[in-house]
Amino acid sequence: MALQDKIDQDIKAAMLAKDNTRLRGLRAIKAAILLAKTEKGPAEALTEDTEVKVLQKLAKQRRESAEIYKQQNRDDLYQIEIEELEVIESFLPKQLSREEVESAVKQLIAETGASGPKDMGKVMGLANQKLAGKADGKTISEIAKALLTEN
Repeated sequence: MALQDKIDQDIKAAMLAKDNTRLRGLRAIKAAILLAKTEKGPAEALTEDTEVKVLQKLAKQRRESAEIYKQQNRDDLYQIEIEELEVIESFLPKQLSREEVESAVKQLIAETGASGPKDMGKVMGLANQKLAGKADGKTISEIAKALLTEN
């Protein structure tokens, strides 16, 4: 089942259940998917990879907004962002733990023969391909930088 169809069904269920929190998150996802579709063109369907990237972008936006609201002591707005983030994350693939990401990056460093910080681009390019959708780019970057500076 396509993501958009699942979102539409979940929106109907949330409306019937009067679950405004979930409904708000689902509508944000639907809007982002429709926007991505119109950017691609009406004839082209979104691939699963593109859908995951759209969801990751939404999740990142919510995390950053929540962080800003927390710094500004705006708990009301912080709570809204966190609730929407939970809904968005429920549609993302299971995220790898920090240890799993570290293990994968170590393996990629060995594969590429990277020896120091100058090889960061090689490692990140491969890591972003292999771990796309499974780990946050910022986390991958932090781990890769730490491992490459050790060498």
